Amino acid sequence: MSQIVLPVFHMPFESTGCNVGMEETKHAAWTWAGTHGLELSPPARRKMLRTRPELWISLIFPRASQPHLDLFCQWLFWAFLVDDEFDDGPAGRDPGMCEKAIARLVDVLDGAPPRGPMEDALEELRERTCRGRSAHWVRQFRRDTVCWLWTYYAEAVQRAAGRIPTRADFAKHRRDSVAMQPFLDLHEITAGIDLPESARSLPAYIALRNAVTDHSGLCNDICSFEKEAALGYEHNAVRLIQRERGTGLQEAVDEAGIQLARVAERVRKAEKDLVAEMDAAGIEGATREALEACVRDYRGLVRGDFDFHARAERYTRPDLAEREDRAALSEFFAA
Repeated sequence: MSQIVLPVFHMPFESTGCNVGMEETKHAAWTWAGTHGLELSPPARRKMLRTRPELWISLIFPRASQPHLDLFCQWLFWAFLVDDEFDDGPAGRDPGMCEKAIARLVDVLDGAPPRGPMEDALEELRERTCRGRSAHWVRQFRRDTVCWLWTYYAEAVQRAAGRIPTRADFAKHRRDSVAMQPFLDLHEITAGIDLPESARSLPAYIALRNAVTDHSGLCNDICSFEKEAALGYEHNAVRLIQRERGTGLQEAVDEAGIQLARVAERVRKAEKDLVAEMDAAGIEGATREALEACVRDYRGLVRGDFDFHARAERYTRPDLAEREDRAALSEFFAA
């Protein structure tokens, strides 16, 4: 593959820094994984170390308390294990196997007894996360987590059918598959807020969440397209732009960069629209303060996610990532 130049991104949001508890939360995540029997093979361990889940969590939640930071990082650690299992393992290429595996995880999320380390870890995370939260928050978190999990099944079916999604269909799919929505729910825990159903139903709030999520998905696709193209993955916005427009890869990357800037503008527009809608609905007091916290913190979240992709070796060293992903893939099929 010829050398591809990533576009120069304009990031309109200022950095809010990195949580000082990052190294402590890294240690806590690996200890937690060992406690729950989540044994990583050498390639998987190297991949997780390059991925640096503690960095992403610390950049998007710079003011979270250490207990919250640890909990969120353990969720992300677990999510990356799920992601690698379905992206690299046989379950991601066998719809029947994938369906059973995801259905079991959803059952555990709903209270079924766990049957293995991954399910045991999920049960423990669910209990710690949902303790003390309102019923409507738990419903929202469940919905977002379950929608993310089932995107792996959708991709497995498309692979088996030899079908490649359109760019428009993929954009909707990516909004769930990037797994940002559950972390927007977790933000409410560390922000000390619990949005009422009426606030969650505001069109501008929904648009704001969608824009934040779309930015993360597109940023991830731009930074990981080389590795994914080498492995034959088609569920990537850059590859789909290239296919649909019949352009070269560099032109597709440039177009994705332009679209990323437009998504950032959608964030800013949704912020302004949300203020107008709060005024129109007469929203004041604690609910208004909670929504204002979302506006403020989501900006930092977008910037933190952006900075993470510029720093984690999972994305900055696609050559290394490709070799290690192939090693992990070979190990899965040899098992």
